[in-house]
Amino acid sequence: MILVTGGAGFIGSNFVLDWLADAATRDEPVVNLDALTYAGNLRNLASLAGDARHTFVHGDITDRGLVDRLLAEHRPRAIVHFAAESHVDRSIHGPGEFIRTNVQGSFTLLEAARAHWAGLPGAERDAFRFLHVSTDEVYGSLAPDAPAFTEDHPYEPNSPYSASKAASDHLVRAWHHTYGLPVLTTNCSNNYGPFHFPEKLIPLMIVNALAGKPLPVYGDGRQIRDWLYVKDHCSGIRAVLARGRVGQTYNIGGWNEQANIDIVHRVCALLDELKPDPAGPYARLITHVSDRPGHDRRYAIDARKIERELGWRPAETFDTGIRKTVQWYLQHGDWVAEVQSGAYREWVARNYAGRA
Repeated sequence: MILVTGGAGFIGSNFVLDWLADAATRDEPVVNLDALTYAGNLRNLASLAGDARHTFVHGDITDRGLVDRLLAEHRPRAIVHFAAESHVDRSIHGPGEFIRTNVQGSFTLLEAARAHWAGLPGAERDAFRFLHVSTDEVYGSLAPDAPAFTEDHPYEPNSPYSASKAASDHLVRAWHHTYGLPVLTTNCSNNYGPFHFPEKLIPLMIVNALAGKPLPVYGDGRQIRDWLYVKDHCSGIRAVLARGRVGQTYNIGGWNEQANIDIVHRVCALLDELKPDPAGPYARLITHVSDRPGHDRRYAIDARKIERELGWRPAETFDTGIRKTVQWYLQHGDWVAEVQSGAYREWVARNYAGRA
């Protein structure tokens, strides 16, 4: 049994689905704790309805009593901690929620995990793991010719979001070094793929293009990110949980550095191929808008450590992953329509207002 936090969100739901589908893990049940905030969606997990291997619990990671009860009742051998506020733009508009969830929530989980772990019998205590899922954004911004982020790169977060994740990373490290809690940390590059809430670049471009709406690109669009297909990320996390060295950090990257504007043109080209618009090429909708404050120019992950120690590499290239992603959104218009609620529309209007 494992406990997954944030398992109804984008990466978390993909992880739960893959865990229960993979031959190596499908017989191990999952308890899934999620607060179902705007980006959490039980519909992501619809295929697990009635599956006894999946127990969903609607609750908040800051609720210590609830976390304690789940640990006592289910006695998981590991906690895989995805639950987080993760959108930089939202953190700029409202940083308080990011501090509450990412810092206070991680602290609450660590304390509950420490108490649970301390009470386990010898063999179970030795086998227990707390795996914290983090981001490359904690490392700050890279110059165009700088080497990619390694696990030893200094932390230089530049947004409220990345600062809150850096804080949670430091807490995880401290709970290991001070209390001996057997932790693992992963820092991933930009994920994309199925169930991605359409506030982030790739799904926003897809759904806006299909609706004939402008495709807003910040600044000159030359910000570079390392793109990781979400299912590759999930397989990397499984590898770290299974074989990672306690107390270590593992960078999980896609070896796919791409500029944002190139991503947008690639999405447009795929849509031109797969669902052409009679009005003309989708690239006609690209609109450059004013950049967001403190926008990091480049991220890039050096994922050699996880390959060297654990034998993991991504299975998807960017070309194969982005095609699968666009196809998924074309096939799941009902999912997109459901998540684009009034609250979502209000957020998009607020974030992009006055950026022209």
